[in-house]
Amino acid sequence: MPHMLDDYTATAEQSIDAMKAAAQQARRDHAAAELTRHMLLTMQKFLHLGRDGAVQAVVEDWMGAWHLDPEAWPEIATEMRAMTGAFYDYCAAPSDETDQALRQSWQALKSVHDTSERTLEDQMAWRSVCAHGWWGDVSPAPAGYRDHDTARATDPFWTKGCPPECLG
Repeated sequence: MPHMLDDYTATAEQSIDAMKAAAQQARRDHAAAELTRHMLLTMQKFLHLGRDGAVQAVVEDWMGAWHLDPEAWPEIATEMRAMTGAFYDYCAAPSDETDQALRQSWQALKSVHDTSERTLEDQMAWRSVCAHGWWGDVSPAPAGYRDHDTARATDPFWTKGCPPECLG
């Protein structure tokens, strides 16, 4: 029969694993929501430039903020322009049709951008000055990503334990 410490330890490990998975999913979902909100607000500021002018202004700003050279990343730049155009269309005339086009362009950008090392959601969390602080507590930015924030987390919060002397 397992003893109390073994039972509590096993239960705690299962709960911590569930918490990690939930925190990581919440960070991905929240970063996606914030990137979408940011794109909508930004596009609304540039609607007066017309579609081509607004797309150009937003994409230049976006790629600059994420340190992506359009010539070095042409496939990403192409899909960023397409998605930014879809945001323009949605802002100009919100409908189920423009929402569907926006969703499709999001997936197209993710298909050329996302790798095992980074996702759109990661870029939002690691690059944006609008990143929520808790995102870095869940998934800290790799070195060089948060060039505007030197007080960033370097490890996920669940690695922060008690002092070594408390462990016996």
